[in-house]
Amino acid sequence: QVQLVESGGGLVQAGGSLRLSCTTSGRTISTLAMGWFRRAPGKEREFVAAIGWSDSRSEYADSVKGRFTISRDNDKNMVFLQMNSLKPEDTAVYYCAADFQMRTVVAGTTPHVGQGTQVTVSS
Repeated sequence: QVQLVESGGGLVQAGGSLRLSCTTSGRTISTLAMGWFRRAPGKEREFVAAIGWSDSRSEYADSVKGRFTISRDNDKNMVFLQMNSLKPEDTAVYYCAADFQMRTVVAGTTPHVGQGTQVTVSS
């Protein structure tokens, strides 16, 4: 069982940047696909980004392509989400997710999800 803890959220002005971190424990993540999704107030959960275990494949939601970058450090069992050019519509709680198959991370159906970190972008 993998435990996930997100950090790095906060309040930032539009156009600014934040870097989210996901610290994992319980098992190595070197063979897990990892990802991020978010939930804004009153909205459905939305996939943000995912990265394969080998780091050679990544996927992004159209809404964040070119602005967000997902990366991983298997030695430290951590995953990161670099968010640049933030917009007010990026305001949400961001969740880290993990699973053996990337498709369940992208679909948001994996049960391995952290508690989330709040990101607020002011206009």
